[in-house]
Amino acid sequence: MKTIHFLFLSVYTSETANKDVMLELIKLCGTNYPLSIGFIVVNEFCERFSYYGMKALLTLYFIHYLHWDKNLSTAVYHAFSSLCYFTPVLGALIADSWLGKFWTITYLSILYVIGHVVKSVGAIPDVGDSTVHTVLSMLGLILIAFGTGGIKPCVAAFGGDQFEEEHTEERRKFFSIFYMSINAGSVLSTVITPILRGDVQCFGGDCYALAFGVPAALMVVALVVFVCGSGLYKKSPPEGNVMLRMFRCVGFAIGNRSKNSKHNSKREHWLDWAEEKYPKHLIQEIKMVMRVLVLYIPLPMFWALFEQQGSRWTLQATRMNMDLGGFVLKPDQMQMLNALLILVFIPIFDLGVYPLIGLCRIKLTPLRKMATGMIIAALAFGAATVVELNVIKTVVAPPLAKESLLQVVNLADRDVKVSIQGQEDIFPHPIKPYEVSSTSQWVILFINTRNEDLNITVGNVEFFVPANFGMSTGKAVERQQYTNVICRSSSEDYSIDLGLLDFGASYTVILRGVSANEQAVMEDVQANNINIAWQIPQYVLITAGEVMFSITGLEFSYSQAPASMKSVLQAGWLMTVAFGNVIVLIVAEGAGLQQWTEFLLFGGLLVAVCIIFSIMAYFYNYVNPDQLGKDNDDEEHKDLKKDNPEMMYMTAFEAPKPTKM
Repeated sequence: MKTIHFLFLSVYTSETANKDVMLELIKLCGTNYPLSIGFIVVNEFCERFSYYGMKALLTLYFIHYLHWDKNLSTAVYHAFSSLCYFTPVLGALIADSWLGKFWTITYLSILYVIGHVVKSVGAIPDVGDSTVHTVLSMLGLILIAFGTGGIKPCVAAFGGDQFEEEHTEERRKFFSIFYMSINAGSVLSTVITPILRGDVQCFGGDCYALAFGVPAALMVVALVVFVCGSGLYKKSPPEGNVMLRMFRCVGFAIGNRSKNSKHNSKREHWLDWAEEKYPKHLIQEIKMVMRVLVLYIPLPMFWALFEQQGSRWTLQATRMNMDLGGFVLKPDQMQMLNALLILVFIPIFDLGVYPLIGLCRIKLTPLRKMATGMIIAALAFGAATVVELNVIKTVVAPPLAKESLLQVVNLADRDVKVSIQGQEDIFPHPIKPYEVSSTSQWVILFINTRNEDLNITVGNVEFFVPANFGMSTGKAVERQQYTNVICRSSSEDYSIDLGLLDFGASYTVILRGVSANEQAVMEDVQANNINIAWQIPQYVLITAGEVMFSITGLEFSYSQAPASMKSVLQAGWLMTVAFGNVIVLIVAEGAGLQQWTEFLLFGGLLVAVCIIFSIMAYFYNYVNPDQLGKDNDDEEHKDLKKDNPEMMYMTAFEAPKPTKM
């Protein structure tokens, strides 16, 4: 779960003042809460449901529906995640410089809906071939990335704009409600959409079309609800983007320095070369921001680990026993644990952990908290490594290039010794009657020794088994007890008892003789005996690391920069998440490591990065947030009046709670 604080710059001019006064009359039940925020909260809940519900399915969708390998699936998953965090910068530029927040949210939400629809259509097996499915899926994901990323910096800011300046307490409570709506949407979607995928069968398999279609419908609801509140919103016009002004100032300083440094005396800081065109207060603010942005350089490594909950950790869950004492999880449902734990850990850390550390007279500065969060996240991958080493003991590895898996079934009435020239050690022991040697990747298949064809129904999966030692196609079935499996032949119908077909196991069922009850069930591949509960420690650790790293990081960043530059830092923070996903993409496609080795590599890299970050933090001098902007207040006020005589006031504020993005 990503965490941010919301920062907004609200500029009101005389042109919009009258409209704002009119909107003051429309409140919720006589309170100071604008009626319009109800539409915004519902919109955010539905949008987050649609995004996280869709994203939870992606890795398994790539593997089981598009039939990609695990590395390609992981790479594309993180490429999509990365794009979702690059595009917010574009959304902020459009909103601040061109369309304003309302129309940016509206137009990009339409693009968002189109992406969901395209993605859902691509999940319908009857629509085209595999190439069409791939093209539609990728096109849909690109549109979704531009939609969700583009509105990300706008929705919360637009909600904050609805409040009058004096209603700060109501505004803070709004962000608490906003925060809860995000997490509610996330938790519910990661529970519901995997159920729709796995428990509902359509087109002969898992119903990805329905599982993607429900998030698409929720996004339609989000758009309709948001537009319905149009007449109630306080809509501020575009006021210009501070990031563009910062980039122009930096560019001018670099260019001016290269032109004149040979002829003029050296200046104290390279940004001082912009003084000929830009006010001193802006240059000073950019210097403050640059000091913080330098500290951002090592941070993508944390996100490289954190973002793997939806890819590598989900793939690990597919090879584990998901029975939690009668309640059976789907592998893509474990991601909900992070959203649940973050709600629990925030008050625990704020009210318990940090005060206790303070009582021990340990000075836990923000940068020390962040470094500790990195170490805890590295420990999470240490725990994932231990789990992986135990999982692979019972999981059959796929064959490498120029290799194959061989299965030998002994249907004779005596032991059989099998040898292959040049490979005598493959079957070192005799194979007993009705025993399987070696392994296969099938979940269940049938061998029919009878002289009649058989049609067998296991759950909702149909098998056809030809007569006279014919073999069915291997198919996957749901994990459960099968005590009444119907077998139909031309002469009779009867039932057989297969017992428990467990997670991860492969079975061969031999139907022998003429008696209805004669069958041998053999476990070719041992069932997964590592329970999914063993993933809980790594989720606990990664969430604890998130609380200390992500929440603290943004609080620190915002306290160290002037109010007018906080949006620049938010953009920089989102870039660290984007580049973290790029790191995973590169490693997944390029390293070619065993999974446990890859987990260990990521954990080790984060420890190394943490050491570098700690050294950088040691030399960082904290700025007193109370003094930010005071030194240049008079000059800034003059510049603002000079640049915009109609400007009445500018406010900057941030939400008191982090939120999932």
